Amino acid sequence: MDRQPTLTLIESLFSESKEYASDRLELYKLKAVDKTSNIASSVVAGIALVIVFFIFFIVLNIGIALLIGDLVGKSYLGFLILAALYAIAGLVLLKGRNKFFKTPITGMLIRKFL
Repeated sequence: MDRQPTLTLIESLFSESKEYASDRLELYKLKAVDKTSNIASSVVAGIALVIVFFIFFIVLNIGIALLIGDLVGKSYLGFLILAALYAIAGLVLLKGRNKFFKTPITGMLIRKFL
């Protein structure tokens, strides 16, 4: 007679633990979807901003190169001078690429995932 209530309690406990595990798994899935969608939306927004900034940057640089060329008398010299400035800036960024890019981007990705 004592076995029946004990069996019912064990079955109930087993059923509730299965339900708990199922709910926990669903929660982890939802958290993963939330993190993934957050990262994906950040990437898409970042790409859109980069494209707009890139177009602005190109048009601005053409204007600056033409202005420099007008000041020195030959328009192609404006483009060469501007290219030389960017070559110097590129070398500086190449030298400090870990400091400027790798470390901050790695930190940002770790914060997003965690």
